[in-house]
Amino acid sequence: MQALEHIDDPRSPSNGTRHDFRELLVVAICAMLSDNDTFEEMVAWARYKQDWLRGFLKLANGIPSEDTFIRVFRMLDPKQFEHAFRGWAGDILPVLSHETLAIDGKTLRGSGSGGERAIHMVSAFATQAGLVLGQEKVHGKSNEITAIPLLLESLYLKGLLVSIDAMGCQRDIAAQIHRQEGDYLLAVKGNQPALQKVVEAAVTELGEAAVPWPMVENSHGRKVVQTARVIPAVGHIDTTAWPACKSIGVIDSWRQVGDKPAQWERRYYISSRDLDGEALGRAVRAHWGIENRLHWVLDVGFGEDASTVRKDYAPQNLSLLKKIVLNLVRPVPMGKNGKMSLRMKRKATAWSDEERARVLWLEFI
Repeated sequence: MQALEHIDDPRSPSNGTRHDFRELLVVAICAMLSDNDTFEEMVAWARYKQDWLRGFLKLANGIPSEDTFIRVFRMLDPKQFEHAFRGWAGDILPVLSHETLAIDGKTLRGSGSGGERAIHMVSAFATQAGLVLGQEKVHGKSNEITAIPLLLESLYLKGLLVSIDAMGCQRDIAAQIHRQEGDYLLAVKGNQPALQKVVEAAVTELGEAAVPWPMVENSHGRKVVQTARVIPAVGHIDTTAWPACKSIGVIDSWRQVGDKPAQWERRYYISSRDLDGEALGRAVRAHWGIENRLHWVLDVGFGEDASTVRKDYAPQNLSLLKKIVLNLVRPVPMGKNGKMSLRMKRKATAWSDEERARVLWLEFI
């Protein structure tokens, strides 16, 4: 409730507001935590759990209608909601040290209709903690290059290794991360042809001298073997263009599925951190963890792509609501050995008032 204090109620008082704005947001968070992904489900759950909710909310006029929830989320200022989220996330996060902060985008596929483009969100994901630190919408016909600096600007980067795929491999972004006292790890591809040429030449010249660090994955009929090598960037990379660049990395990957011929791929990276092969391999693997630990969870666990919420700010705000719930439930141990899946955790909070109260830190209920 304290984190939500500085968000303005978007409704006009002249129209009459029967339901407290902050209480409405808290009901939505509790309902989504309890495995309800649509506004219709949220309202139905809240009416069944009205007595439990009144343990810490007044709900003077009962539970808001589905139309009220939709109207509020359509009008709610996403910048204010995002600012509140970042402040709250900063308070609940553990101290981040030697953490990789992965920056990556995801399209909300169900948000496009009638010729309108689906919205695209760029998220910052603390890979070790498994928590979301912030999100930024990509506007109109722009791309992630414009959204990433805005997202980074709002985050505390000191001591963190910020990993971004090739689209974010931009001089200005590298300089911004360096100014904010973080380190960058940027994938290098054809969108930076001059840089790619320099990196390829350096790897050809010195790559065999670097000690490779092996990574092997063998499961479900698929075998992946990767090696990570790092060479010094000094003498190769222009540090006026790429500030404090210290390392050039190369990962070679062989992937075989069943009896099909193995496929080989080589990926290049630059970093302002003095990495070795193992550190590079672990950081790159951590970066791609955003796909199955965030994007896949939002799609499969929260039904994000299946959502038909499309109008105004509602898709953006609903996406943030899901990340709030993800941050709430992921750190809480549940089940045998504390290793219950996120899907089952949400079901457990739906079934058990005690588990829900524990996740929400409502120890007095």
